[in-house]
Amino acid sequence: MAVGDIRTKLRDILAAFLFKGEDIDKKVAVLSGGERARLAMAKLILKPYNLLALDEPTNHMDIRSKDILKQALKAYDGTLIIVSHDRDFLDGLVDKLYEFRDGKVREHLGGISDFLEKRRIESLSELERHYHPSQDKAAEEPVKSASRTSYEERKSVSKEERKVRNRVAFLEKEITRIEQAMKKIEDKLANPSEDDDIMELTREYLEHKRELDAKTAEWMELAETLE
Repeated sequence: MAVGDIRTKLRDILAAFLFKGEDIDKKVAVLSGGERARLAMAKLILKPYNLLALDEPTNHMDIRSKDILKQALKAYDGTLIIVSHDRDFLDGLVDKLYEFRDGKVREHLGGISDFLEKRRIESLSELERHYHPSQDKAAEEPVKSASRTSYEERKSVSKEERKVRNRVAFLEKEITRIEQAMKKIEDKLANPSEDDDIMELTREYLEHKRELDAKTAEWMELAETLE
């Protein structure tokens, strides 16, 4: 494929995820949370994976972005593993559910509507509230006054910056480690042997995915403070 054709194809894919005009040339660092989520999904579509594991993929997405992602996943030929509390997104997209509760895994055949109808509830959040009642806690953060920075304060700031840089370096190593572990599990899930426990591999993969998301989010937040 010629370079011009590749650029056209890339622009078509980006347009499908609402990146048009000047948005195409934006740096990733200036993208909003929703834009970064859409970009991540577009990158997945470009790679020939036969397995996709998505953890709350619709977070930070507006209704139109969710619909675009849903249509793209419907056209996907491989296996999808989706962790989500978004009923509308899951409806018509999945044909089997796994419920993780009380240290056990329960399999439910059918779509999300069938599952909710059997439970006589309207939403997944309603199910979540039933098993994990929320406790609202009010937290107040002190507002730091904009006073003159003394020598001791400047020294403290410098010390904190070193801490942040060390933490960023640590997170980068952790992210690499987790990505490597996930890649090994992906390879096993793509070509499982008779000895492989698919349910256990899936559970491990999702645990790694949550850890990766948490550490990546922390890394991005800390990296921004150093800019």
